[in-house]
Amino acid sequence: SPKATMFAWAPIPEEFKEMGSMEFAKLLLTEAKVSLSPGVGFGEYGEGFVRIGLVENEQRIRQAIRNIKKFMAHKDEFIAQWQAKQKK
Repeated sequence: SPKATMFAWAPIPEEFKEMGSMEFAKLLLTEAKVSLSPGVGFGEYGEGFVRIGLVENEQRIRQAIRNIKKFMAHKDEFIAQWQAKQKK
């Protein structure tokens, strides 16, 4: 059986759990320019996770990681913006 795959599953950071995997994936795409698959698309047990495709070249994967790190450095701002939208 295979010992590796081209996909990685990762839990949504605790601070973002309230918004769910779909909203988290959309936020990461909009703000960090990184595309992930929301876990909810893979069934009820996928909620709370995202699937990361590792099919790009190493340079693009490293860029995505840098973008996610920058995004996480401003996470409080993004969470506050999302929460404000929910109240409207």
